[in-house]
Amino acid sequence: MRSGNFKETYSGLIVLSDSVAVWFWSVVLVMGLFLAPYYLNAFALSFLTIILITVVGALGLNILSGYTGLVSLGHVGFLVTGAYAYAIAVSKFGYSPVVGFLAAGIVSALVSLIVGAPSLRLKGLYLAITTLAFSFIINHVILEASFITNGARGIVVDRPSILGLSFESDIALSQLCLAFAIVTLIATLNIRRSRVGRAFVAIRDNDMAARVMGINLHAYKLIAFVTSSFITGIAGALYGIYLSFVSVEGFPFLLSIEALAILIVGGLGSALGAVLGTIFIILLPEASRMLFSLLGTKADALFSTGAHELKSMIYGVIIIAFLRFQPRGLVGVWHDVKRTWINWPLRF
Repeated sequence: MRSGNFKETYSGLIVLSDSVAVWFWSVVLVMGLFLAPYYLNAFALSFLTIILITVVGALGLNILSGYTGLVSLGHVGFLVTGAYAYAIAVSKFGYSPVVGFLAAGIVSALVSLIVGAPSLRLKGLYLAITTLAFSFIINHVILEASFITNGARGIVVDRPSILGLSFESDIALSQLCLAFAIVTLIATLNIRRSRVGRAFVAIRDNDMAARVMGINLHAYKLIAFVTSSFITGIAGALYGIYLSFVSVEGFPFLLSIEALAILIVGGLGSALGAVLGTIFIILLPEASRMLFSLLGTKADALFSTGAHELKSMIYGVIIIAFLRFQPRGLVGVWHDVKRTWINWPLRF
């Protein structure tokens, strides 16, 4: 029976995990995800790839909205910016995919500087509306700059080959997305336990108290904006590679709502919550389709003809339900289950 878990050093407080079991099962999970594509069919493999790509984007948004508390409704704008930056660098100018990924992150980060510098003096709903406006503006800019973006025709994107390794097959692409997801997860966890991450959380919890403590609000908000946009741009590049074609139609506004739903369902401010929320939200439409098919042919036909509208409705209901009944998200459920298991048969 464990009575507590006490830390005696500062290194123990900031270490990612001091549990051998956690590290062991993490390695087992990574190996399982690496080998899973060899045993999955094409349909299941596509879901795995989409989940891994979405994890990268959700972790990026989590830095801005989860760690720092800044609501963004237009993060799809940085997603499409990263996708076009990669496509233009690789497909139009012939640079290597490594340069393309760097371009995707850097261009998105630079665009966030242009948007974020004047916008971060706003808070709450005003900032959310500003980022929402940006997502529409960037689409019009892409369509008008047809001399480099091909306008509405889009850009065809080939599967990359990095350091002599070809990612042409679906299995290899899934493993590439897994590598990016792991690196992004480790990076965001380390950001959270760094000096900068603690400043983000202080701003989220009480910005006036953070200012009194000497934290430069505008500087750290801008750092959060740039870091989040850099990661989101890379996710956009991965999504463009997965689609094999980049156009503004491939990045609808619903992706922004989906990203916010992921953070709310998973648990705001938690990297584990972003992962759990991604799995839940990505698999939710397929689970809903299976449920509708069980209700009969008419219900199945209704889902087929109105899938887009039903998906939006389902996201709305799920967000309301979690905000009302489980505001800490799936990660809160996990913590409750773990605490109950550790303290059983006691309640606390």
